[in-house]
Amino acid sequence: MNRNEGEWIERLSAMASASSQVDSALYAQYDVKRGLRDLNGKGVLAGLTQIGDVQAHPEGDPTGPGRLIYRGMDIEEIVAGFLGDGRPGFEETCYLLLSGELPSRGDLADFRELLGAFRALPDDFVHDSLLKLSSRDIMNAMAQSILALYVLDDRAEDVSIPNVVRQSLRLIATFPLLAAYGYQASAYRYGGKSLVIHAPRPELSAAENFLHMLRHDSRYTPLEAQLLDLALVLHAEHGGGNNSSFTTHVVTSSGTDTYSAIAAAMGSLKGPRHGGANLKVVQMFEDLKREVRDWADERQIADYLQRLLKKEAFDRAGLIYGIGHAVYATSDPRTIVLRGQVAQLAAEKGLAEEMALYERVERLAPAIIGHARKMYKGVSANVDFYSGFLYRLLEIPPELFTPIFAMARIAGWSAHRLEELANGGKIIRPAYKSVAPRRAYVPLSARGNA
Repeated sequence: MNRNEGEWIERLSAMASASSQVDSALYAQYDVKRGLRDLNGKGVLAGLTQIGDVQAHPEGDPTGPGRLIYRGMDIEEIVAGFLGDGRPGFEETCYLLLSGELPSRGDLADFRELLGAFRALPDDFVHDSLLKLSSRDIMNAMAQSILALYVLDDRAEDVSIPNVVRQSLRLIATFPLLAAYGYQASAYRYGGKSLVIHAPRPELSAAENFLHMLRHDSRYTPLEAQLLDLALVLHAEHGGGNNSSFTTHVVTSSGTDTYSAIAAAMGSLKGPRHGGANLKVVQMFEDLKREVRDWADERQIADYLQRLLKKEAFDRAGLIYGIGHAVYATSDPRTIVLRGQVAQLAAEKGLAEEMALYERVERLAPAIIGHARKMYKGVSANVDFYSGFLYRLLEIPPELFTPIFAMARIAGWSAHRLEELANGGKIIRPAYKSVAPRRAYVPLSARGNA
């Protein structure tokens, strides 16, 4: 062997990189919407759905606020409904996304009881899949456990609608367990922390149960549970075009089982361009707090934001994390709903000054971005801008930020899988145009000996 492993990898990497580069001008030449998005970031229409809708602004009002619609209902109205009643809303939201209708009082009580009954894992599964095979990355640990649940399901390959509904309810109910146990196992094995495992309580809401299982003393305030529940509702669905929901549609269209489809969606959500963005916001603010001496001085804040765009601060990526969205321009409705609630918890935790810093950045960043870069549409703070701060206020470890996103989005993924099964029949297969030049095959004897 003329080359060692490292040399081979380096050589093949260089060749793969060089041979994989596509001239960016060709995308315009062939009118290819790269990433299935046009110049202003709007997604290319690839399917029809009745589950969720994401609108940059109300129809006919290009300057109006962004809208998020669940089954034809405005998210702000849904949130006002359950907050006004002083009750959790995630279970009601799951019912709405799966069934297409709001539950009656009796239906909601029965649905919560059903989820509670599914909220259990065999002891040997907890030990063998979650504790024994712990992972530093909780998303990977959860994906591993999802595929392990396949083994425990006698009807794992049955893709009939009733069976997939049963599987979906089981996953919605157990995701908080997978996240909490996955974190506790990782913190014990890799962080040297005490291993404390609480059994789930079927009578609690998803948010209450997660806080009960996560915290060693199982204690939480009503406001803490309310805000985590709100975050789950706001992250439960975001149209069929977001990366992980689209992944669910694509993989489901192949005819595969539920556990494989959801594990694929988990892999998509794990990426920092999708589910990991709120952690980047928190890390960026930690850097900002070190660099800006006076948090009330808007000139210092603006200077830091400009340095971010110039790749002179934080991770040198040239981004102000949490600002901007592929669809929303004037505002992200989830941000509007979340901001006031987070401010309330920040005040309760004695962090009102830090909340004010977030609000100043939210106000200053869009103008700074608009001045520095050519914009095809407006930019505003997205839900990631405040959700990471909320999780920090809830004393949730950063490793769990994206898993919490998954705990919410499993509701939307399940609804989209059911929709694809109900309307499917054809595998999703978009076209890619080859732009490789034609070449003649060269016999091995003529390729030299190097």
